[in-house]
Amino acid sequence: MDERIPVTRDVAGGTAKLLPDVDRERAWLLTVDGAPQSYVDLGDPEHLEFEYARRIGHVLDTAAEPGRPLDVLHLGGGALTLPRYTAATRPGSRQRVVEADRGIVGLVAEHLPLPAGSGVTVRAEDARAALEDAPDASADVIVADVFGGSRVPAHLTSVEYARSAARVLRPGGRYAANLADGAPFDFLRSQVATFAAVFPRLCLIAEAPVLRGRRFGNAILVASTAELPLDALARRAAADAFPARVTHGDALARFAAGVVPVGDRDAVGSPEPPGGAFGIG
Repeated sequence: MDERIPVTRDVAGGTAKLLPDVDRERAWLLTVDGAPQSYVDLGDPEHLEFEYARRIGHVLDTAAEPGRPLDVLHLGGGALTLPRYTAATRPGSRQRVVEADRGIVGLVAEHLPLPAGSGVTVRAEDARAALEDAPDASADVIVADVFGGSRVPAHLTSVEYARSAARVLRPGGRYAANLADGAPFDFLRSQVATFAAVFPRLCLIAEAPVLRGRRFGNAILVASTAELPLDALARRAAADAFPARVTHGDALARFAAGVVPVGDRDAVGSPEPPGGAFGIG
């Protein structure tokens, strides 16, 4: 995209805008109805502007030895920030991206195209349907960053969904989801309980003020059948510009105490963020 002018387009989720970042020559912010969805720097795909994206980046960085290619399934695409990051940090990776909003897929393909040979394929499809169609043991990592508007859809929060994720992951593979909630954390606690019913190893990566209930915010849920690199994740999260902590083990069990797993029949989406929680300008 040569001209540094905003682009506006109607998409299924509302009004999408691509806004140039005046501080970075080739960086763009994607918003839908004013809510930030993705930030991507075409000149530096390893730059992760959003804190939640950095935390998922830590999960990807610690999923295997540095530079080793990964097979990654991305549920939710946006401007393809994390697929670009993985392609840059782990050349040769095979990545499948599922984005339900065809308008966003077209907008990003037209104005922020992937480089040739990226190893990234993008499909316009529902995330749950794509996950259920994916082959057994076909992914090293599943990244779930799906929001309908500003909410995680209900059909991506159930035990049945978690079981599908476990089936698609290879032994020891990792699931990482971007979630959002605030006190009293009914949604986030239910997600911990739900994924704990399927995966024996879990952790949450979030800023302390969020988990203390002081404000609404993002939390990254990480799940696996194998031991997680908790020390490495904790070091990386603590070193970020906005430090986060890794909650696991007994502390995570206390956080979700008394909450039962959620099935498809009673699943609900994440709560609507309070006004101004994620908006811009």
